[in-house]
Amino acid sequence: MKAVVYEEPFSVTVKEVQDPQIQHPNDVLVRVTSTAICGSDLHMYEGRTAAQAGIVFGHENLGIIEEVGDGVTSLSQGDRVVMPFNVACGFCKNCLVGKTGFCLTVNPGFAGGAYGYVAMGPFIGGQAERLRVPYADFNCLKLPPGEEFETDFVLLADIFPTGYHGCELALVSPGESVAVYGAGPVGLMAAYSALLRGAAKVFSVDRVPERLAKAEEMGAIPIDFTKGDPAEQIKEQTGGEGTDKGVDAVGYQAQSHDASHEEPAIVLNELVETVRPTGMLGVPGLYVPSDPGGPDEHAKHGQLLVSIGRMFEKGQQMGTGQCNVKRYNRQLRDMIIAGRAKPSFVVSHELPLDQAPQAYEKFDKRIEGYTKVVLHPGHALAA
Repeated sequence: MKAVVYEEPFSVTVKEVQDPQIQHPNDVLVRVTSTAICGSDLHMYEGRTAAQAGIVFGHENLGIIEEVGDGVTSLSQGDRVVMPFNVACGFCKNCLVGKTGFCLTVNPGFAGGAYGYVAMGPFIGGQAERLRVPYADFNCLKLPPGEEFETDFVLLADIFPTGYHGCELALVSPGESVAVYGAGPVGLMAAYSALLRGAAKVFSVDRVPERLAKAEEMGAIPIDFTKGDPAEQIKEQTGGEGTDKGVDAVGYQAQSHDASHEEPAIVLNELVETVRPTGMLGVPGLYVPSDPGGPDEHAKHGQLLVSIGRMFEKGQQMGTGQCNVKRYNRQLRDMIIAGRAKPSFVVSHELPLDQAPQAYEKFDKRIEGYTKVVLHPGHALAA
């Protein structure tokens, strides 16, 4: 099959790789119809992780089941399904309490597994024509047949639930004010989710004009951090108090105010200043224990200088960690079907799999309006 394969920093190719096979009775094989490029894929693409050449990317996957293992009971050939980026067993201590992003079974020695991602287990990614899904009864979410809502549904694999998770970590409630740092796909989904949860005022902080325009179209208040300290800009619009809640949708590659260099802890520290005393911070933005491209030795080992004293002084609380997609994906699916949510407004490009190398390059450089790319391997939707 064809797949997107990492070669070296800033280089991926589409090449032939071995077809996946049923390895366990609980597996299914899925013909991928939609697979998205994620901002976290760019960390590997840029050489900012320990990813080795040959890894097949892709953890946001949707498709049609082609083959079903003998032990699968709830799925059939021809079912249309979307998979959480988390690979989870469904029966370990963490899965049983809904913490499927931290499964203790699928990736021995590490809490959590994922498709096509460094250190997240032996699971081949889905930026390919086919995908093996383990523990399929647990990991596949059934969708209505056909092609309706295709680009909405593929976002259920990661960014829509992850944005929602940021709001859940911050306990965003109706009537509150929320600051979301980052207006990339996850940041836009976090701001959108805050509005879905009834927030009265949502600020979206970024520097890319296209992203800020998307945020404003959605109903958020855009804040360009290159035009002044974002915390101060937000305080000016909240009576000097700051927001009730805050979400970090940026992570460890955060930029300085003048966008001239990276400051890995700047968003965390800005959130501490932005959110009012006793407010809540949700951090779904990615932070890693090892960053070969970190700006200093501490950052290279995931050690950041965070204003914990100021946070303590303000009595704030913080929730962190990757999204437990299964906690949210069924409900968000049903909101899409009911017309209550349409997350595909973030999708800027739909392309065939063969154009993945160009898409990665343009998405990485934030050019030509590339905000979210969905690839359609060998599918009629490709354009």
